[in-house]
Amino acid sequence: MPPAPVAGQHDTRPYGAPLGPLPVARPGLAGYGAAQGPQSPVPPPPSYQVARPGVYPPGQPPQQPGGPAQPQGGPSAPPVGPWGEQQAPSAPSRRRGLGAGAVAGIAALALVAGAVGGVAADRIVDGSDRRPVDVSLPAAGTAPGEERPAGSVAAVAASVLPSVVSLQVQGADGVSTGSGFVIREDGFILTNNHVVAGGAAGGEVTVLFADGSERPAEIVGRTPDYDLAVVKVDESGLTPLVLGDSDAVVVGDPVVAIGAPLGLNGTVTTGIVSALHRPVAAGDSAETAFIDAIQTDAAINPGNSGGPLVNGAGEVVGVNSAIAQPPGTGAATGSIGLGFAIPSNQARRTAQELMASGTATYPVIGVLLDSRYQGEGVQVTTEPQGGQAPVTADGPAAVAGIQAGDVILSIDGRPVSLSDELIVAIRAKAPGDTVTLRVRTGDQERDVRVVLDEATSE
Repeated sequence: MPPAPVAGQHDTRPYGAPLGPLPVARPGLAGYGAAQGPQSPVPPPPSYQVARPGVYPPGQPPQQPGGPAQPQGGPSAPPVGPWGEQQAPSAPSRRRGLGAGAVAGIAALALVAGAVGGVAADRIVDGSDRRPVDVSLPAAGTAPGEERPAGSVAAVAASVLPSVVSLQVQGADGVSTGSGFVIREDGFILTNNHVVAGGAAGGEVTVLFADGSERPAEIVGRTPDYDLAVVKVDESGLTPLVLGDSDAVVVGDPVVAIGAPLGLNGTVTTGIVSALHRPVAAGDSAETAFIDAIQTDAAINPGNSGGPLVNGAGEVVGVNSAIAQPPGTGAATGSIGLGFAIPSNQARRTAQELMASGTATYPVIGVLLDSRYQGEGVQVTTEPQGGQAPVTADGPAAVAGIQAGDVILSIDGRPVSLSDELIVAIRAKAPGDTVTLRVRTGDQERDVRVVLDEATSE
């Protein structure tokens, strides 16, 4: 029997989400946010072809001036002018004296020839080549360095890019890369846990700034439960990004993702907020992150993990963390327009805890959920699992009157039909918050208020 997931606690069963498994990259492995080092070299850039003089489309030989050659002795087609136009055949010449029209034509011809000759003579006087003095062309409408309109992608990118960094992590599995961004001027940088996890046990983390400078970094704290980590460099006077209010984000808002996909530092992509509250369970059974994610169609690729997702004001509304891949795909192949970011409000709370103590907390209600249940809502297991009771004694759920076998239908009015949905909705809260659960016992339904307890990430 597979282990039952714990609502608001660490889930040891195989991960899953309504959109299918959404794994994150692991340093040293090809994955969803950490670009691989020596084990998976970046492919060479594509080559480009340009049109070269004297090269013609296949099967179309160049046309000789004056049109195609005519058979000897056959009728000739009207001659073709230098621009492809057909010219009327000239009248046969007469041996008599030329008429007034012909004389005028010759005079005009002589005038043109004289003018051309004068120019040619002017250019070869004293053997020098005299060129026109003014050879300037019309100037472009936008001068270099001119500011773009406020709120434009270019303006947002210009303000955010100096605060976005690339991280290189040397661990037991090799070298991997990811992204991050400055959150405090004295050297604190926020990124994903799966970006720096390889450097946690005797590894090395190096931060590459937008100006090309590099600094060694130490891991201040990390949590696999939210897939967030904070590292610090010995620098001051950095420009931090503002963590905006992710609760104010609505579907359709324009967003910009910035990071280092495949090690290409300072890459900017754009899109919109495609959906909110996507329950994403990313990672493996040992370290599963439950994310109440913001979905975006901005291109997110391996190496973007840990980088910011910003709004039109340049405020961070999410931390890019995972991308979806079609069923059956074993490794990350790139963006298919389904990217997921950790909301900034969650990132702010967790980052503050990591900076203060090196550890982070998450809320729990103290029940085990039955992942095999197929009915409406989410069912609490009826039997103990792994030595743990279905309902933790004296825990929040027990105090609220929830029993083994009860079915939880919704949280704060938001229906849930999968275990991940309930866990993610609980993880989006903070310990001490109160939630309202709609619970069914047998045929009876009721609303219960549950005060969330606190657990600490390992």
